[in-house]
Amino acid sequence: MKKLIGKLMLKLLGWKVVLQGDVNNLNRCILVVAPHTHNMEYILGNLAYWSLEKPLKIIIKDAHTKAWYGSVVRGLGGIGIDRSQKNDLVNFVANQFAKEDFSLVITPEGTRSWVPKWRKGFYHMALAAKVPIVLAAGDFKRNIVYLGYTIPYERLASVPFSEIMQEIEEYYIKNDIGPKIPANWNPNIMGNGEEAKG
Repeated sequence: MKKLIGKLMLKLLGWKVVLQGDVNNLNRCILVVAPHTHNMEYILGNLAYWSLEKPLKIIIKDAHTKAWYGSVVRGLGGIGIDRSQKNDLVNFVANQFAKEDFSLVITPEGTRSWVPKWRKGFYHMALAAKVPIVLAAGDFKRNIVYLGYTIPYERLASVPFSEIMQEIEEYYIKNDIGPKIPANWNPNIMGNGEEAKG
């Protein structure tokens, strides 16, 4: 049912999904989503995953998963985390991957506003869980959800962090991704885009 809903809603909204790698990499990965400038990206991402019948999850405050509407939140992929676990998020994520396979959505910008550089947590989560990083993007210029560009765990474990970040930065710049709110997107994710903000 989710597959049909996902495909139908994407069609009605005028969007399509473009795979840039093996679809099976979406079964188990850290899914890096950027640019993150609007909540619409999450909706489109969910619809894309539904259309591909792949498991998608997101970390959320456990107050939402324990509330009266918690079953809905969990059904949409919410993994509840309490405040005491927030300081050990990397191990929390690794433990979740030890239990089941899924794509975990991470938005390294950490906010929908402009930021000078990305947070590094997604990288450490992938290393701890021994899963690949898969890149995703909602391109609002072309109405395309890009999915699938993969950086394998073996590469993450064997090359410097700066090289991984350079590869990711080049991916988003090369694909000329059009964010929902362009003013809130800094493609220079390693922190060298201060001048670009103006």
